[in-house]
Amino acid sequence: MSQNAIELRGLQKTYAATKKSDAKTALSGIDLDIPRGSIFGLLGPNGAGKSTLINILAGLVKKSSGTVKIWGFDQDENPRQSRAAIGVMPQELNLDPFFTPGASLDMQAGLYGVPKNQRKTAEILRLIGLEDKANSYARSLSGGMRRRLLLGKALVHSPQILVLDEPTAGVDIGLRQMLWDNVRQLNADGMTVILTTHYLEEAQEMCDQIAIIHEGSLRALDTTANLLSKLDTKTLVVQADAAGVIALPKGVTKTTRPDGGIAFTYSRSRTSPGEILDALRLSDVKILDIQTEQPDLQDVFLEITK
Repeated sequence: MSQNAIELRGLQKTYAATKKSDAKTALSGIDLDIPRGSIFGLLGPNGAGKSTLINILAGLVKKSSGTVKIWGFDQDENPRQSRAAIGVMPQELNLDPFFTPGASLDMQAGLYGVPKNQRKTAEILRLIGLEDKANSYARSLSGGMRRRLLLGKALVHSPQILVLDEPTAGVDIGLRQMLWDNVRQLNADGMTVILTTHYLEEAQEMCDQIAIIHEGSLRALDTTANLLSKLDTKTLVVQADAAGVIALPKGVTKTTRPDGGIAFTYSRSRTSPGEILDALRLSDVKILDIQTEQPDLQDVFLEITK
């Protein structure tokens, strides 16, 4: 049995030309392995190909070429098994307003062929915090409750892989925290989680590995820690009584921030923070406070997709 939850080889998708547009290649030969049991970040700017990739995994879009294996099942040879192994929480709030949460979960389970005596409707309602709304019409639920219900619908057939497509877009802090608590628990129980988000601080905090897609191609794939370490720049921020002309080491740039702090940006491979501090002392700068800033995932993302 493969140690990967998903294996993609040469995955390509080209949308045919229409009267209004030429043919468009959304994915250009993606090779990607997503390990079992991981929380995996799939990032990229708008139009990068993330939604196309997710829809291919879910069986909603037909690939142009390549192979897709989900939980060891080839999507072409075993379409039902591969589809049953994955649950998708979509970005769009596609709920029937005249169904209750309980009825929505039951119907979704029926579509997946889950026998009535094996359905986990009550358990899922507890997990997503909608026990007290089980018999309320979906149209009466708040936006946050509807998003939680989408998570529940993705879990009705007990998939091994959960895909979260922008799960916290437009939700408040409390719901966001509840969603991440649920995701961490599901992952701790063995579920593989694939996350797409534009909130890069979430991806940095949650994900073990990250892939960055840009213009249909895979531009980066590594652990979160390794991606963060690839940027060579670092910033030293100093609060000082006064700072005039400072003879800085070559390659160090200086900017003054609105709070009066002086930021020195430098290359870690060429300059040490000690050299900058020595330059400040030689210029008779009285240092009141000092801190360093590391590159974050947003910096890495912008560097790769600029």
